[in-house]
Amino acid sequence: MELRGQQKSELRSYFRKERELRYLPGSWLHVLESAEFSGVKVIASYLSYGTEPETSDLNQAIIKKGLTLLIPSMQSDKDLLWYAWDGDPAKLRKKGKILEPVKGEAVDPSMIEAAIVPTLHANRSGYRLGQGGGSYDRALSKITGWKLGLIYSGELTAEELPIEPHDQKLDAVATPEMIVRFAN
Repeated sequence: MELRGQQKSELRSYFRKERELRYLPGSWLHVLESAEFSGVKVIASYLSYGTEPETSDLNQAIIKKGLTLLIPSMQSDKDLLWYAWDGDPAKLRKKGKILEPVKGEAVDPSMIEAAIVPTLHANRSGYRLGQGGGSYDRALSKITGWKLGLIYSGELTAEELPIEPHDQKLDAVATPEMIVRFAN
């Protein structure tokens, strides 16, 4: 188990450097037109930072469609709680490198019909490599809705990633050009 954790840490460092070299702005708006988003009312997303796939236009489009957008807030135990956000920047606060919603009433993760999650790299089995810490894996284990990771072209690999028992599979990943769905 410890070896897999070390392997994942080394891969994260490698993939972060690779992403910095390849970073190009893009849009993931096309994901909202997918069949899996048809009819959903509650979507969890995140506020991207650095070289992560940009989510601001995607989040604003979710809000403009009249859907409920949930944004995570990391708790002291590194678990995520989800809060509705209406797109008002004044209702955000900076916590470390990320922006989080000013707290209101947390939404039960079982209400999430679709989740858009940060993904550093993914394999064709549907496993993602995140930033480390397991916050999203713990959150994804409570979400029964469709789970989509955002990646850049070239960040989906046929190679296996080190998998630990707590790792959660995605249903799909999206690049700026396409959506790749995984058999579950």
